[in-house]
Amino acid sequence: MEDKPLLIEVVTYAPTTFYHCTHCEVVWKETGFSQGVHEEQIASALPPDVMQDYRAVSDWVNQLCQEYSDRVVVKVIDAASIEGFWKTLRHGLRHYPAIVVGLARFNGTDFSAAGAEIAHRLGVVAA
Repeated sequence: MEDKPLLIEVVTYAPTTFYHCTHCEVVWKETGFSQGVHEEQIASALPPDVMQDYRAVSDWVNQLCQEYSDRVVVKVIDAASIEGFWKTLRHGLRHYPAIVVGLARFNGTDFSAAGAEIAHRLGVVAA
């Protein structure tokens, strides 16, 4: 029987972009009309310090996926969404980014404690 992957939930502010339907996006892209619009939306969606935190989270999540592959499932939840609000209440989160691994909670961009918890739960021995 296969082990279920470890669920890691990351609640953070995430940049938001808006897209047209798929067909319209193709037309807009081909005409060049929307060139740079989505990039500009992402760049201006968050204040610089929050965007820096988001980039740190993104890098850490990519590292987790490379290191543990299919042994983990990472769910990134926008703190400003309804689900983010619910997770904040449910887990008593006070600062973002916040990482939830089972009943353990971690805040900030120093991911060492969260990484140690993940390694422990996966039975990985530190080198």
